[in-house]
Amino acid sequence: MPDENGCQFRVWAPNARNVYVVGSFNDFSNTANPLEREKDGYWTGRIDGVKPGNPYRYRIVTDAQEFLRLDPYSRAASHSAGQSIVAGLSFDWGKTAFQPPPLNEMVVYEMHLGTFAKAPGDKIGTIEDATAKLDYLRELGVNVLEVMPIMEFPGSYSWGYNPALIFAIESDYGSAQDLRRFIRSAHEHDMAVILDVVYNHFGPSDLDLWQFDGWYENGKGGIYFYNDDRSHTPWGDTRPDYGRKEVREYIRDNALYWLSEYRFDGFRWDATAFIRNIHGHDGDPAGDLPDGWSLMQWINDEAKRMKPNVFSVAEDLRGNPAITKSSPDGGAGFDAQWDAQFVHPVRQALIGADDAGRDIDAVRNAIMHRYDLDAFQRIIYTESHDEVANGKARIPEEVDPGKAASWAAKKKSGLGAALVFTAPGIPMIFQGQEFLEDDWFHDKDPLDWSKKERFAGIWRLYQDLISLRLNRGGRTAGLCGQEADVYHVDHQNKVLAYHRWANSGPGDSVVVLANFANQLHTDYEIGFPAAGEWIVRFNGDSKRYDSEFGGDGVPIVHCAAATEEGGPVKGRLVVPPYTAVILSQEKE
Repeated sequence: MPDENGCQFRVWAPNARNVYVVGSFNDFSNTANPLEREKDGYWTGRIDGVKPGNPYRYRIVTDAQEFLRLDPYSRAASHSAGQSIVAGLSFDWGKTAFQPPPLNEMVVYEMHLGTFAKAPGDKIGTIEDATAKLDYLRELGVNVLEVMPIMEFPGSYSWGYNPALIFAIESDYGSAQDLRRFIRSAHEHDMAVILDVVYNHFGPSDLDLWQFDGWYENGKGGIYFYNDDRSHTPWGDTRPDYGRKEVREYIRDNALYWLSEYRFDGFRWDATAFIRNIHGHDGDPAGDLPDGWSLMQWINDEAKRMKPNVFSVAEDLRGNPAITKSSPDGGAGFDAQWDAQFVHPVRQALIGADDAGRDIDAVRNAIMHRYDLDAFQRIIYTESHDEVANGKARIPEEVDPGKAASWAAKKKSGLGAALVFTAPGIPMIFQGQEFLEDDWFHDKDPLDWSKKERFAGIWRLYQDLISLRLNRGGRTAGLCGQEADVYHVDHQNKVLAYHRWANSGPGDSVVVLANFANQLHTDYEIGFPAAGEWIVRFNGDSKRYDSEFGGDGVPIVHCAAATEEGGPVKGRLVVPPYTAVILSQEKE
């Protein structure tokens, strides 16, 4: 930790005999700056004259050997196998305090900095490149940016889920000040920023934490890791030891560091199932990791104490409602979790070639699913970095392989988008989804920004849906509400309709009709929540979105009052193929 005159160093190495700081400030001397041993295996010392930007390492000496190690708490590094760098912490954040939107008004945009906004000729996309695109994201309408892991990793290309130094920013992406400028600018654009963190494993390559001070058992990783069968993960034998005080504090410190030093607004935790269970399973008491569960509770509670409106998301994907229960109620304390019970059935209903095989009941269940009776404890999406890689592709490519710009690909991807933005939950899209990015995601394939103009209509479709979802026109408040009812399921025609509302009534109640078949219905009758005029706010078949679309539909549906016998209120409308239609009433 630097100050005006020097720097205080501190490192945990309980099995060391001696520890030294070796850096540019002492001509990389192996002995000039020894540290003093404290209790519990920590070593500390102050060195005058050290300045931000100075490179250094720790020389750890045991009875049998010695090591030059990167600082586990490195705020910066030359690269994952290079030198730790003393980092300055001062930054002008400005005077305006930022408040993220409430959960029911969030629209999340997942981005990978290395590919999101890569400038022509650059080796890899940078934080500065992404900052230059914030005007674009505000125009699109999203208000939460989820940044895939930015911690220092081996090499220049990665998704980020192989962190070598969890406190340092990937050097190819930019500097600490670049990241602070990005977050400050995002806040000025009224967008929250949450960080993807990886605490289920570290590394496994370029990992100086491995056998950090020479001690280990069973050929395992030493003081930072489990040294028995609990070490095993799908990504290597590098699961942290969640039961060891110093390791728990290391991970807790990391989360609070991103909140305090960079003003992130929250986190998306990667693969939490593998923090709470060796095998990532539910219903497997023998494999459970109680210390992992209590660690998640502790960090989520500590984060809330530091920043009461912090947004904490789990990628658990096991459908476990305890993930989003509060810790006093025995839950893990997350605000929301990625919902596998939405993405999988909805994707299947979109990409299947045979209309007759579409499972409309599965779609209905996906729309109505929720955790602990709260619609906004789940993140809903049809594309994420996982859903469009590892043998899977973007929705348009899955619909029509090799022809991702075909009529069917555009129609079905637009239908999926309409479900994401109108079903109860927190909607999320993956970078480029809004302009029909195709193929599959990998870390050397930057977004093709020419598609933003080539598919300008598709981009408008997303912009319109986001505006409706956030009630920016004052006519669709129900899309921010808790209530939902899928009240019409037509198995033969593959059509369903659902009602969304917060308080109900004109300007609040929203009806969504979704057609999952290649069939035009010119006089389709369904029930409506109330009599009167229902105005079409969105028609996925509009030529506004693509010149190939049919443009079929009606602007208004007239619903007569209920009969004296108490029959339902009904209306008739045009339902184009593979299309969602969104309707609401004007406020009185």
